[in-house]
Amino acid sequence: MGCDGGTIPKRDELVRTKKKPEQKDKQSELSFKWGHCAITQEPLKAPIVACQLGRLYNKMAILESLLDQSGLPDGFKHIKNLREVKELNLTNNPAFKDSDTKGDSYNDNVSPYICPVIGLEMNGKYRFVYFWSCGCVISERALKAVKTKICHKCQKPFSNNDIIILNGTDEDLQLMSDLMKERQKELKAKKKQDKINKKLADSSKLNAEGESSNSELSLSNKSNSVSKCSNSTKHCIKRPNNGVNMQIEDPQFKKTKLDYSVAKDPKATEVFKSIFTSHKSADKQIKAHWVTYNPFYN
Repeated sequence: MGCDGGTIPKRDELVRTKKKPEQKDKQSELSFKWGHCAITQEPLKAPIVACQLGRLYNKMAILESLLDQSGLPDGFKHIKNLREVKELNLTNNPAFKDSDTKGDSYNDNVSPYICPVIGLEMNGKYRFVYFWSCGCVISERALKAVKTKICHKCQKPFSNNDIIILNGTDEDLQLMSDLMKERQKELKAKKKQDKINKKLADSSKLNAEGESSNSELSLSNKSNSVSKCSNSTKHCIKRPNNGVNMQIEDPQFKKTKLDYSVAKDPKATEVFKSIFTSHKSADKQIKAHWVTYNPFYN
């Protein structure tokens, strides 16, 4: 087969085996994820936003993708509007110097952002989380060290469902996907309950307005009936007497009845009685009482 000159071939030179796939540099991959937009692969620039799965984006890239008719690429279809992302409240790293790398200069991979609690750099070496309720970013180590339900940076309360892992593993992505579905269900239930509460509030308000208008109408009717009773039936006063209504007539009301006569009224004077036809002097009159004096006919 050849092999003269004392050469000893190795096994891999004689037996052809399947080559192992080239392994990626995990550290470089993580560093790229933490420094570049997940959609456009461009360097991250403020304002920086994150979705509910923990991926980082430039806000302008999200806006352009939403306005584009083609929409977002595959893998980002869960972002339907700006309400599906949260603008991050990041803490600047004072040791970071924003200068372009030149020629043979050394890149020390200093991250522009750090944890506000313990100062860890956000460069992919450490796990970071952010709160969906406020958007503040801290390291997972700080979250475990200081066990509280209040944000360490802005002092706003949060729940376990609000904690989202940034650039997590495949298992973390599955967990974040489940939490995203739970948040969407809670949001739908909250909107439904708000609609019900609004309808109840509107109906109670209408009922209150109707009751007030009815009470005003009843009060006006009562006042009208009282005024009518005082004006037209002033003569009639009904008062309860041991459960029995007794009617008391006004003496002045008797004068309006048909059987009343001025001539029979003992309180009327003779002069007042003489002007009526029922007086005895009316029988001696030559002319009828309806004939008046007219100089043209007399």
